[in-house]
Amino acid sequence: MSNEFLIPVAFFAMIYGIVYLFVRKKERLALIQKGADATIFETNKNQPSSLKWGLLLVGIGIGILLGKVLTVYTTLDEEPAFFSMICLFGGLGLIIYHLLSRKYEQPPKE
Repeated sequence: MSNEFLIPVAFFAMIYGIVYLFVRKKERLALIQKGADATIFETNKNQPSSLKWGLLLVGIGIGILLGKVLTVYTTLDEEPAFFSMICLFGGLGLIIYHLLSRKYEQPPKE
């Protein structure tokens, strides 16, 4: 990777971070002025992140495997086959994680 690519990416990431911090500060100050509770910004971190990473990596592994199957048994080139399958199954892994974490977030029904 060359430095010509990293410099603009780092510049835009820095600008985004600065703008994000200022907007976040203004939102919190507005909540304090209205007397509202700032707990709406807190997120529930009870779900283990290892589950998310595990599902993502399993999805990527399945994507690589099916990308190879696509290149061997079809006329599809390697790049689109691997890229599409990795994105598809990695995304499916993250969707499964979201559904599981939403299920465990809800209180049990009586």
